[in-house]
Amino acid sequence: MIRLQLKLLQSGTTGLLVVAALTGCGYSQGAEQNSYGNSGGGLEGRTITFVTGSHPWVDVIKPLLPEFEKETGINVRIQGYFEDQLTQKLTVQFTARSETPDVFMYRPLQEGKLFFRNGWLEPLDAYATRDVDYDLGDFSPQAIRSSTVDGKLAGIPIITEQQILYYRKDLLKEAGLEVPSTIEELKEAAAKLHHPDQGVYGFVARGQRSPLVTQVSSFLYSEGGDFIQNGKAAINTPQAIKAFETYGGLLRDYGPPNVINMSWPQASAFFAEGKAALYTDANSIYRAALDQERSKVAGSVGFAPFPAGAEGSMPYNITSWGLAINPKSADKEAAWAFIEWATGKQMMLLTQQAGNPGARTSVWNDPQGTIGFPKELAAVFKQTINGGVDHDRPQTVDVAAAREQVGKIVQMVITGESDIRESANQANAALQDILDKEAE
Repeated sequence: MIRLQLKLLQSGTTGLLVVAALTGCGYSQGAEQNSYGNSGGGLEGRTITFVTGSHPWVDVIKPLLPEFEKETGINVRIQGYFEDQLTQKLTVQFTARSETPDVFMYRPLQEGKLFFRNGWLEPLDAYATRDVDYDLGDFSPQAIRSSTVDGKLAGIPIITEQQILYYRKDLLKEAGLEVPSTIEELKEAAAKLHHPDQGVYGFVARGQRSPLVTQVSSFLYSEGGDFIQNGKAAINTPQAIKAFETYGGLLRDYGPPNVINMSWPQASAFFAEGKAALYTDANSIYRAALDQERSKVAGSVGFAPFPAGAEGSMPYNITSWGLAINPKSADKEAAWAFIEWATGKQMMLLTQQAGNPGARTSVWNDPQGTIGFPKELAAVFKQTINGGVDHDRPQTVDVAAAREQVGKIVQMVITGESDIRESANQANAALQDILDKEAE
């Protein structure tokens, strides 16, 4: 059997860098048997096509495919695409009722409802529960809910994300401030650390209309709101108004002048350049802040749980990427054998050791499961993996249109709108119209 050997290299003050290499022999955690062997039996000679997005998780899986092929006799053809290209590729293939790909990566909260409604996602409940060794119950409840549509398990989680607080240890220390643990403390700290004349802004986050929606979600949940409540649009409630004004106000008062054009690549780069004291975003993009070659503040970055609002700390806790099966596949059993292998406990341990936050509780509880992350960040991961909210955007079929309605309200705050209540009422009516049409 081929093994992924993980070498740990000290990387300055940013923690451990995990480098993968293939060696002979067996897994270091060899005591656990491979459950995918049960599904793989009798499938020798089958060929499946696996379509992926561009993600570090894929970089770990690729060199291990020969092991899967050897033990099951299933051949895997892999095709990779950038994120937007992936969605386009899948849409074209599925619209044409193609039997390929057999297995594919997808974003459950962005495409899940649309793909499922169109019949492009094979329900996996029966597959995932027939082998007790696979242990579906080991996945975090939030990750499973993120991957569930209309009560059916539409995909298996491979990557999770939670929103956290990034902060500059040195700047907080110089100002005599504690790490913000509440949203009010976050606002106070941003004000005290805001020194644009010195090239440092108090706060940065996503300001682009659609990208900001996922990041304002944790502010919304922590104030007791949601995008949709009891099946009705809820982006004009007092809780929603407060959250949108808080997030937008932070960016308006303490963010950079061009923040309205920033998505996560620009915001994370801005923080890494040492131009912001505080930054809230997904924990999965931590590498940008710790990159010794590109980050000017790699040695002074801290991580903390998302600050608490009126209802406590309620960050999103989602499946950002999952694996699914094409219902038209001619080799569904071979496709499931691959998913069972790729998402089993051993493989999730290996992919997580390489810095890809997984969804299995047992892996997070294993000391070896956190060696791919800086110690402080790993502690925050473990605090948030079993809490929070299982979505980070409106749960609709037309996610893009729904995000547009939320994003424009927040951008009004960023650009200085003094009263957003009427605009929020209009946006809420538009979101409700989307929901009503989808219910027809």
